[in-house]
Amino acid sequence: MILELADFRIQPGQQAAFDEAIRRGLASVIAQAKGMRGWKVSRGIESPERYLLQIFWDTLEDHTVGFRGGPLFAQWRAIVGPYFAQPPVVEHFEFVAKSA
Repeated sequence: MILELADFRIQPGQQAAFDEAIRRGLASVIAQAKGMRGWKVSRGIESPERYLLQIFWDTLEDHTVGFRGGPLFAQWRAIVGPYFAQPPVVEHFEFVAKSA
């Protein structure tokens, strides 16, 4: 399993609208993606315009090729992209260990 970590900075004062948009985008678009196994979204306390999105994928290619290279990516960006203050930073991670 692969963890995608996306770090979003949104425009000031847009938290409520972005909260709704990201939930809608995850439920209506990301949920359809092949190999997507779950997600978590967190909002910064000290930096309320900062969000961290974690998506769990079966393989790296499910995200980078299947999702990003397919039509769902454009649908996703149409929902969340208008709120971005800057392009998101996206990285992928492999699991090493976890608590019980």
